[in-house]
Amino acid sequence: MKKVECDIAIIGAGLTGLTLAYYLRNSGLRVKLIESRNRLGGRIYTKVSENNTPLEMGATWLGNKHTHLVKLLHELQIDTFEQEIGETAIYEASSMSPHYLAQLPPNPEPSLRISGGSCVLIDRLASHLDEEDIFLGQFVKSINLGDDYIVVKSENLEIKARKVVSTLPPNLLGSNIDIVPKLPNEAEQIAKQTHTWMGESIKIALTFKEPFWRAKGLSGTIFSNVGPIPEMYDHSNAADSKYALKGFLSGNYFNVSKEERLTIILKQLRKYYGEKVDAYEEYHELVWRKEANTFTAYEQNVLPHQNNGHHIYAQSFLGGKLFLAGSETSAEFPGYMDGAICSAQNTYERLMQDGE
Repeated sequence: MKKVECDIAIIGAGLTGLTLAYYLRNSGLRVKLIESRNRLGGRIYTKVSENNTPLEMGATWLGNKHTHLVKLLHELQIDTFEQEIGETAIYEASSMSPHYLAQLPPNPEPSLRISGGSCVLIDRLASHLDEEDIFLGQFVKSINLGDDYIVVKSENLEIKARKVVSTLPPNLLGSNIDIVPKLPNEAEQIAKQTHTWMGESIKIALTFKEPFWRAKGLSGTIFSNVGPIPEMYDHSNAADSKYALKGFLSGNYFNVSKEERLTIILKQLRKYYGEKVDAYEEYHELVWRKEANTFTAYEQNVLPHQNNGHHIYAQSFLGGKLFLAGSETSAEFPGYMDGAICSAQNTYERLMQDGE
């Protein structure tokens, strides 16, 4: 088993973990990141298609109200561009009435996307860290408190640190990792009853050679109460040279095959666009419920956004050596990219106040 030591061990190399590591490294601290996936980013995942269209299979949008994210993007010199929504959208109110073109209200605050994909933010943060400080493909099994240290263990890695920060979705931490001594019962139960943002989502995308919907005078925006696609948008790139439609598929379809999902997606889109949709070049999807490194089944029924931003996450545990961070724990915009960064900033400040 490989053994390493550091000041701060961070579990999870998603947006919170990487942002926190970025701040801590800038303060001269020794940081190690341990990540169960074989890639960085967590719920930020930009799939680049064969024709180089960046497709967001995870976190996608931001707005000017997301001040923590906007500030970090500016600091890292990362550009954004406006999401194409259009003035009208295809709207399907019910199965008993035909779809129609609905006028959209003026949007005073546009939705923005990151130029080149949300992965640009992940890559830029990671570029400030040393390769030997990031351990991929390491599923954490336990967190054990020592006398003046705390230890994180995977199957073949042991990290001994002064403090540990978990940035995992709280239910994943509470359900999958053996913590010794155990968290207080209230904290453990709240963690297991904290909704994992996007955990039930299915993201879908179709790439096209040309944006045929524009030739029809359509924006690519769809809202349907019938489904199985409740929302879809024009997902062309910042240069408007690569074209795609991207949206959400009802989470009820997580257990059918990829081929079956594509069949029902095309069936719905043909209602709006005709056979033009059959000329798609590539189909991509991500069923987040099947991502074991993001989602695990709840022990009891949990409502959407339940316990997101709960005040218990402002506490530290195991004698002040274990901190719980991540977007779900943020008091501001929990579940969003902005919440992830806000959590990283708050955790950084708490660690520094503790003398790290």
